[in-house]
Order: sequence, then structure tokens, then C-alpha cells
Amino acid sequence: MQKQFLSILLMLLAGAVSAQNYTSQEDSDPQAKKILQKMRLKYEAYPVMEAAFTLTFEIPEQPVETQKGTLIQQGEKYRLNLHDRTIVSDGKSVWLYVPKNKEVQINDVDDETEEGTINSPKDLFRAYEWKNYIYALLDEFSEKGRVIQQIEFKPIAKDSDFSKIRLTLDKKTLDVVSIKSFSKDGSRYTLDVNKLSSGGTVSPTTFTFSKTDCPACHFEDLRID
Repeated sequence: MQKQFLSILLMLLAGAVSAQNYTSQEDSDPQAKKILQKMRLKYEAYPVMEAAFTLTFEIPEQPVETQKGTLIQQGEKYRLNLHDRTIVSDGKSVWLYVPKNKEVQINDVDDETEEGTINSPKDLFRAYEWKNYIYALLDEFSEKGRVIQQIEFKPIAKDSDFSKIRLTLDKKTLDVVSIKSFSKDGSRYTLDVNKLSSGGTVSPTTFTFSKTDCPACHFEDLRID
């Protein structure tokens, strides 16, 4: 459950692209690839990346749900905060904290993951290299005094849960504006980036989770020594 939730959320944070007549990754739009490469280089150059965002969940026959979150990332380390859970990694271990249940689950970071698997925000900036996605520059238009570009990713695999994921960004700054995923069951997940910066110095404890952070929590350590 932890990896499924993390994968969906982090996929939203990175974006992916739809090209209706494409059948292999080699058919992806070269112009879109250049944009994604520049965006990746920009964010990977940040010593610390900090983001504040709003997630909107639209699920058929259910009320629309909105929640705010924050992300701090330094290299392979990150802390992802939402109202109902916190996911923390020091690059070696991953902590999933669920305040409602007063539970913390600890797992090893999977170093040998299958292509297309998302285990940390950093994986997302290499999404355009995956052979199981196609992407293309969908649209370019002016909005609120800036030029906006939209790139869509489409999974090649027919059994994918998503039909497409649309990335919207500022053409000049390459800042991510929003990401919207379209699920085959009719659900829509939208991430609006409210603030994104290179951040500053952070404490090493930012990327760990100990019993002092939640003395009343039950810790389940599933790491393999």
C-alpha cells in the first residue's frame, strides 16, 4: 500500500505524456524531450528542492477531495508531508508515518527497481528516458502573462492504470505549474504547484523518522539487515 500510494503521488509530481498515434518510446516528440531534459537539469542542480502543492482527487460518484502537501528533497533524500501521512527517506530507508493509526512502517529503499518504477521524486525527472512511456508537446498558450506549455505522457502498456498524465509548465522558467493524471476508471488526480524553490540548508534529521518524533507510535521495521 505504501509503494502504491507513493508511486501515484510521485508520478503526479513528475508528470508523464499522450501521443495518440505513437506506439513506441522512439516515436516520442523530440521537442518535448528537449524541454524535459532542460527541466531535469534545472531541478537536479538544486542543492535542496522545496515545494508546496495542492492535490485534488476527483473520483466518480464521490465528493471532490482536496489536500495540501509539502516536499523537501536533497539528492536521494526527501520528506513528503500530507495531512494524513508523511513519507521520509534518507536514501537507504523509507519511513511511512500514518498519524491517524499511530503507525510507522520502515522499509529498505529498493536499489534494483524495474524501469518505470517510482521510489523517490528524483526518479520522476528521468521519466522521459523510460521505454514504456511516449510523450509529446501537446499545446502552448498564454495565461496570466506567461507562456504555458503542456506535455502529455502515455503509457505503452495497455494494462496501465493511467490513460495519460498531463504536465503543465512555464515555458520561460521551466517551473512546473500543474500535473493532472487521467485514470482509466474515470478518476482524475491534479497536483497544482503553489510554490517551488531551491530551498536552503536543512537539518539531517529532516530525512529520518525516529521514536522521538512519535513516542506513542508503533514502529514496524521491515528492513532486511
